[in-house]
Amino acid sequence: MKHIISACFFLFSWSMFSQNVTVTVDKTVTLKEFFKQIEQQTDFKFAFTDQINVSQKYFTQERTYKNIEIKELINELNKSALLQFSVVGNNIFVKQKVTKAPKKKNKLTGQVFDESKQPVIGANIFIKELSTGATTDADGKFSIEVDKGSYTVLVSYLGLKNKEKQLTVADDTRMNFYMDSDSQELEQVIITNSKAVDVRNTQMSVNKLSMEEIKRIPAAMGEPDPLKSILTLPGVTNAGEASSGFNVRGGAADQNLILLDGAPVYGDSHMFGFFSIFNADIVNGLDLYKGGIPSKFGGRVSSVLDVNQQTGDFENYKVNGGIGLISSRLLVQGPIEKEKGSFILAGRASYAHLFLKLADNKNSAMFYDLNAKLNYRLGANNTIAFSGYFGNDVFDINDRFSSTYGNTMGILSWKHKFSDNINTNLSVFYSDYKFNLGIQSENFEWDNKISSYGLKYAWNHTVSEKLKLNYGIDGQYYDFNPGTVQPTSSDSPFNYKQLDKKYALESSAYLDFEHQLTKKLNLRYGLRYSMFYRLGDENINTYENGNAVIYNPLYHIYQEGTPTGSIAYGKGKTISKFNNLEPRVALSYAFNDDNSVKASYNRMAQYIHMLSNTQSPLPMTIWTPSGPFTKPQLLDQYAAGYFRNFRDGDYSFEGELFYKKIQNRIDYIDGADILANNDIEQVILNGKARSYGMELLFRKNTGDFTGWVSYTLSRAEQKTPGRTAEEPGIANGDWYLSGYDKLHNLSIVGSYEYNPKWSFNANFSLQSGQPVTYANEYYEFGGINIPNYSLRNENRLPVFHHLDLAATYTPKPDKKKGWQSYWVFSIYNVYNRKNAASMTFTTNEDTGANETRRLSIFGIVPGISYNFKF
Repeated sequence: MKHIISACFFLFSWSMFSQNVTVTVDKTVTLKEFFKQIEQQTDFKFAFTDQINVSQKYFTQERTYKNIEIKELINELNKSALLQFSVVGNNIFVKQKVTKAPKKKNKLTGQVFDESKQPVIGANIFIKELSTGATTDADGKFSIEVDKGSYTVLVSYLGLKNKEKQLTVADDTRMNFYMDSDSQELEQVIITNSKAVDVRNTQMSVNKLSMEEIKRIPAAMGEPDPLKSILTLPGVTNAGEASSGFNVRGGAADQNLILLDGAPVYGDSHMFGFFSIFNADIVNGLDLYKGGIPSKFGGRVSSVLDVNQQTGDFENYKVNGGIGLISSRLLVQGPIEKEKGSFILAGRASYAHLFLKLADNKNSAMFYDLNAKLNYRLGANNTIAFSGYFGNDVFDINDRFSSTYGNTMGILSWKHKFSDNINTNLSVFYSDYKFNLGIQSENFEWDNKISSYGLKYAWNHTVSEKLKLNYGIDGQYYDFNPGTVQPTSSDSPFNYKQLDKKYALESSAYLDFEHQLTKKLNLRYGLRYSMFYRLGDENINTYENGNAVIYNPLYHIYQEGTPTGSIAYGKGKTISKFNNLEPRVALSYAFNDDNSVKASYNRMAQYIHMLSNTQSPLPMTIWTPSGPFTKPQLLDQYAAGYFRNFRDGDYSFEGELFYKKIQNRIDYIDGADILANNDIEQVILNGKARSYGMELLFRKNTGDFTGWVSYTLSRAEQKTPGRTAEEPGIANGDWYLSGYDKLHNLSIVGSYEYNPKWSFNANFSLQSGQPVTYANEYYEFGGINIPNYSLRNENRLPVFHHLDLAATYTPKPDKKKGWQSYWVFSIYNVYNRKNAASMTFTTNEDTGANETRRLSIFGIVPGISYNFKF
């Protein structure tokens, strides 16, 4: 009997389902109209809850179903309609569709400050339960996407106490962290590092130094120096002691883009390289990009040094400074309006010239500079800021020679937050470098200057946790004054002369993607498009066959060409124009949380050039734009590396290989005269350069003893072949060592915290001697011995090395209020190494013998400084 009833029910259901209907639905059909179409053609009835509004239009597509079975119609409607249909017996039940909402990610955002209310750049934000985290940006801000729940957040940074907080995330959450200085006595001084390698980040070939680290590195004269500190990093060298500029991966000093709070700086040193222009008291930190350079940077082909100044305290007035042997400094900061506005001012001045006067020495040498930064918060989403720098050097030698040179820079920026996902920074800036030379015995002065005016608009857009965009535009107008010569008295042998001024406009747009493809694979890729216009008012020389330099086969030398005429370009008229696509790509593959491999490629263009035929730039160095005779330099750089952390980041290792090639690198003919030369194209040739090598960096990040060892094995070469088969070019047209080649470069930096009162620091540096050209023989002419020199840079100076030591004494380390102070005692070049700055080939006046003389700048140099704050 049971089977008979079941069979009957099946047959009844089948007969109901097998009824065919023809219905039409579209966006204009209400649910009631749809019911009517079905009920008129079948025995089915509709059942629904009160939540269903039969007068509403639930259909999203327009379609007619002809002679379709009820079962198939129900299946089709459930695919597209906003309701759920089901058949039970002769009833069709209708209910709302249950859609599973995607699980919402909540954002944990905030900002990290130190005890002075300064944003902490590069602090580690770590969520213990998720084993994930982030790093704070240039404003100390961070953002992490998390699910709802309770978490333990650990904030750490070198030299600051760890901060740990428990929090519950139920929605988007913002929380700021304030970190105290880590100076208390512990059983073991453990500094949770911010220097462990970020193995997942695609950024490679970049080194970051905090001011805590910079102040620990001993330097000449006992003055902490941000610029000198980067010489302890792999791939970074300079021309020697008391020399200006720095060289990165075999590049020249003019190939480095130096930024101070985003504005370019053209001169980097005081007192011919004894000090850098960066005051350690106000600098917050620096990033040195050697390769894999993001698309937002452009204009140079070797490196980017990005230096940021501190933000003034928004709550309290504070003063700190230092008194040294030859210079002193003072910094003042505080609120303009509490919680809204702040200022910070820092100044330095040397006083060695005062001691010279006391000793009845008529020579004088001094420098001074002033840094300023103002910030004002207009609200939660808007901040305006101004940063400025002004510095000068003044020299006076026996009232015969005088010189003044220095930088001026100012940048005004507006930071606007559209949302948690979009931040922008609009800025305008002015920057210049000027040099003045006066020769009293000849009664004349010579001035040169470079000025630039610029605008930048940068956007940071977080599309998702796995995709971030950085894009923007920038433009810069240049005004070059290569020299103005003017007499200072009526009996001067010089007449007034203005070298041709030059003008140029450089603009660019960029787009950069940071893309997490998988948990292990991250990719950053981008493109920069740059344009450069050389503009009038200027007269451009013309030459036979277009050659401003001619080759003399009789004497086997290059000589200055003779102009055949000139072309006049009016004000604002385009003389030359260039444009370049500059692709960038970098990737990282993390095997696990502790080790990864990375690779990068970037192309960059440089449109302005420094005219200097010395390896260390002099203050009188002149900048010139690309044009008819000077093409833009183009770089292609490839890098690959292995990165690893050991013992939970206590130790870290970075190893990289790099290869870079540069097109259109200018070179100088033998005997080139570039000072006050109005036709500079007559002494330069276009060549190319390349460098390649290996960089190793091993760090100890935690404990009483911290530090690093860096080693670089590299080669830097140039090649300037002849333009025809008859011309030899430079060095017979073969590859020759550039002036920046350092085959070996070793630095060892160590810091030991003995107790809260005493800490000790050491720095050992060893480099191959820089390439030079020696005399290999002499010949006699008119009774005078004249040296004959080898091929260019075929020889080297002796190996360069020195050991520096420093001790820091803090009398009252536990004192947190009122007058606080510490002493720094340093010894530069402990074992008094006489490193050669140059070699001079002369004839002894007494014996008539030929001899070589070594010039050394430093021997052993003790230093002491007293530092305070209140």
